[in-house]
Amino acid sequence: MAESKTTVALLRCPDYTPDLVRRQVAEALALLDGTQSFVRPGRRILIKPNLIVPVGPDVPAQTHPEVICAVAEWVKAAGATPLVGDSPAWSNTAACLAALGIDQRLQTLGAEIVQLDRPVRTKIEGSSLGLSRVALEADAIINLPKLKAHQQLGATIAVKNMYGCVAGKEKAFWHFAKGGSYDAFCRMLIGVYRQLAPVVTLIDGIVAMEGQGPINGTPRPLGFIAAGTDPIACERLCCRLIGVDPATLPILQAAAKMNFGCQDDAAIDVVGDAAEPLICTDFKPAQQTPLRFTFGRICKSVIKQALLLYPALFGKRH
Repeated sequence: MAESKTTVALLRCPDYTPDLVRRQVAEALALLDGTQSFVRPGRRILIKPNLIVPVGPDVPAQTHPEVICAVAEWVKAAGATPLVGDSPAWSNTAACLAALGIDQRLQTLGAEIVQLDRPVRTKIEGSSLGLSRVALEADAIINLPKLKAHQQLGATIAVKNMYGCVAGKEKAFWHFAKGGSYDAFCRMLIGVYRQLAPVVTLIDGIVAMEGQGPINGTPRPLGFIAAGTDPIACERLCCRLIGVDPATLPILQAAAKMNFGCQDDAAIDVVGDAAEPLICTDFKPAQQTPLRFTFGRICKSVIKQALLLYPALFGKRH
């Protein structure tokens, strides 16, 4: 039996001009039937961007501030309350949004800036993960990743961004505990996505990161946003746009084994703009490094995080 169709909205967006981003984000979401039913008056909607380290928008490590603000404005216009939050690898949500220059702008809009902390032990793929209570208690989640090459996973497009809902440094621990098996680690990532069940994923592919992502790569203008309710369909379409074989990405390999999401490109109904003019034929992949974090790397990460969050304790000043 043929796989039923799943819709992915693809919109050309050549730059981050605010009015253009706002218009294209709204159009992408409007093209997805049923999305608006989850965002209605009185609801608290978590917007989960990719926040990883406090750097400005010229470094494409994080979801661009104009995309974050456009989605927050869309949620607010629907009468819901936008929460903008993550559990960044370095520093915290507030510092990352301040580095992007939108902390005050979001607050003026009426958005709440939240740290995805307060872990609740949740059984996922045979392990007990600490998922943020803030994420679990939101009325709905909008997943807002940045398209990036990734030196451990090839590329991260839709699914892995929800791993930021695992509170604090526990994310690094699971790189250590499950990093010996790509399949086990990626099954866990998919399990987190399934548990939190975002109502929509909207991917910032306007300027992506190629090379040594997720932090140290270089900007690569791609000029599109993509949105859908099926993250695997979104990943497969984006693979086509950057010339990556979906079968080579560990997350998509695990999704196929788990029968999670769309497994057939022919079942993806692309609406909005045609894909062909947006295809990039020379996207630079990352040189791969081990998935598993060493215990020493985890310790170093914890110390670096403490230096960023509590400089006074270490005799440092900003």
